[in-house]
Amino acid sequence: MSDSSSSATTPTTNPAPKRLKVFCSDLSRCHRCWRCTQPLLPGLPDHIAHLCLSRLHPSILFSVSCSWREFIYSSAFPPYLSIYTVLSSSIDSGGDAVHFFSFDPIQSRWLQLPPPPPSDPSLRVLLTHPSFLSRRLPVQSLAVAGQLVVLAATAHGLVPALHRPLIFDPMSRTWRFGPRLLAPRRWCAAGTLGGAVYVAGGMGGSYSLEVAKTVERWEVRNDVVERMGGLRHVRMSREAIEAVGWRGKLWMVNVKGVATKEGAVYDVVSDVWEEMPEGMLGGWRGPAAAMAMAEGAEEMYVVDESKGILRKYDGECDAWEEVVEAEVLRGAEHMAAGGGRVVVVSGGGGRIVVVDVVASPPRIWVVEPPEGLDAVTVHVLPRMSGCTD
Repeated sequence: MSDSSSSATTPTTNPAPKRLKVFCSDLSRCHRCWRCTQPLLPGLPDHIAHLCLSRLHPSILFSVSCSWREFIYSSAFPPYLSIYTVLSSSIDSGGDAVHFFSFDPIQSRWLQLPPPPPSDPSLRVLLTHPSFLSRRLPVQSLAVAGQLVVLAATAHGLVPALHRPLIFDPMSRTWRFGPRLLAPRRWCAAGTLGGAVYVAGGMGGSYSLEVAKTVERWEVRNDVVERMGGLRHVRMSREAIEAVGWRGKLWMVNVKGVATKEGAVYDVVSDVWEEMPEGMLGGWRGPAAAMAMAEGAEEMYVVDESKGILRKYDGECDAWEEVVEAEVLRGAEHMAAGGGRVVVVSGGGGRIVVVDVVASPPRIWVVEPPEGLDAVTVHVLPRMSGCTD
C-alpha cells in the first residue's frame, strides 16, 4: 500500500510531492493518443517488456503512459496491496445499506466493488435495532486466500442475513457464494489460517447451546465444510469476535473494549483449545491483527483503543511492546494488517488510519472513507484488476 496523498488521504506528516502526470487525461479519447498506442517498450516484445516493467514500483508506471497504466492493472503485473472495506451509511444519514469499496493507493481514490449477486432470500442487512441502541449490529468479514469473505450479519427479524458466505475475488472482479455452513450465524468468533476459515460459537436466529459450542472449518479452495471439536464453554457467543491467525493458531478474546476478558487459543492442527498467556490477555485492549514479515517472521499487533497506542506482542517475554502512540488511533474499532502496514478503523468509522510499522520511526496517515459512509471493517488484499478508468 502506498501513502500517496490525495483528497481522500490526510498525511499526519508533510505531504509527499505531487507526481507529474504525463499520460493522456482524456480517457474517452485515449485510443487516439500517440503515447497510448505505442508498445510498452519500443523494440521489445511484450513478454520481455513485462519482465522489465514488473521490477518497477507501480506509482512510477502509472504516471508515464496509458499503456503502462493499463499494464499495472493486468494479470501480467504483480498485484500490489490495497485497502478493502465494508461500509455502512453514516449514522447521520440513517438506513441499513452496506457498501463495498477498495482504496487504490496508486490512484489515491476509492473504487466501488461490483454489486453482489442476487440471492434467495435477498441480502438485506440490519445494522440498527431498538434492542441494541448502544451499538450497531456487526457485519463480519475476513480476508482469506487473497479474497474478501462476508461471513455473518443480521437481517430483519433478527435472523442470520447470510446462509452462505459471500466471496469476492479481486483478480476476476466477481462475487460468488460459498458453501452452506452447518449453522448460519448473526455473529460468531471467526478467523482464518492456512487458507481456511474457522467459525466458532455465536448466535443464530435465537440462542442455541449447540450452535454456541459448534466449531466449523471451511476450506475455501475446495469449499469443503467440516465440524471440528466443540468449544468447552459458551463464552465466545456474546458478540462478534475476531480470531487472529498467528504462528499456526487462532487467538481471541471473548469481548471487545476495555472490559475484563477471557482469552482462548485454538490449535487448528490438533483441534485443541488452550489457555491464552497471561501477558497477552492483559494487554489485549482493542482490535488486533497479525501479518507475515521479512524472513518468515510473524508479528501480532493490538491497538489500545482508549489510549491510542499500537503495540506489538513479544512471545518470548509474553509482553506487548509499544510501537507508536497517536490520537487518531483512539477509539479503534477494527484492524487489519499486511504488507508492512497496519490499518485501523477509528473515529466511529469516520477515518481509516494506516501505520507503516516497517519505517523507523513508524509513519502514519489517514484515509477518509467515501463521503456519507462509515467504515465497518477493513482488510488488506491485492488490488482489483482492470481499474484504469
